[in-house]
Amino acid sequence: MSDYFIGLTGGIASGKSALEKAFAAHGIVVADADLLAREVVQPGTPALAAVVERFGRGVLLADGQLDRAALRQRVFGDDVERRALEAILHPAIRARLQEICQNATSPYAIAVIPLLAEGGGREAYPWLHRILMVDTPTAVQKARLMQRDGIDAALAERMMAAQASRADRLALADDIVVNDGDIAHLQRAADALHRRYLALAAATP
Repeated sequence: MSDYFIGLTGGIASGKSALEKAFAAHGIVVADADLLAREVVQPGTPALAAVVERFGRGVLLADGQLDRAALRQRVFGDDVERRALEAILHPAIRARLQEICQNATSPYAIAVIPLLAEGGGREAYPWLHRILMVDTPTAVQKARLMQRDGIDAALAERMMAAQASRADRLALADDIVVNDGDIAHLQRAADALHRRYLALAAATP
């Protein structure tokens, strides 16, 4: 079981997925909050029951699965509704992230938390030993987002503005990877960090 944990975060289209894959290639267990956000609301889970109690059965599909489109429509642009949803989902996601990391068989484990800054930072994740941020210059991030999602500049800017600022994320970070190059650059950064994290994990009582 692992007892050394890294939080990996970064803005939208910053390169988190590519860095996550680089660590996984070293045999490191990675828990991804975006994937767990789907797991915690599967039929029969307490979180889905709480969502239905709060938002009504109109957010369910005929087969009992969560209707994500309907729920997004319900909370989009409504801060009260969005906060109500987050109050249900975030604790469940945090608990699963910690459980997976603590049960990891690798020397250390990584929790990928895109909304780490928005979701309470270190106070919400006191079990993290370090926070790693993928940092991308704003212009590069915008161009990648437009290309990835096939959207225009205005929508890309709105999506970026909806997240925590780059400065807020940088303020949380212990380690920073600047992702303004190619995938080989990101791989080299991951290799160096992997060696560092192995040493830090070995030195942790």
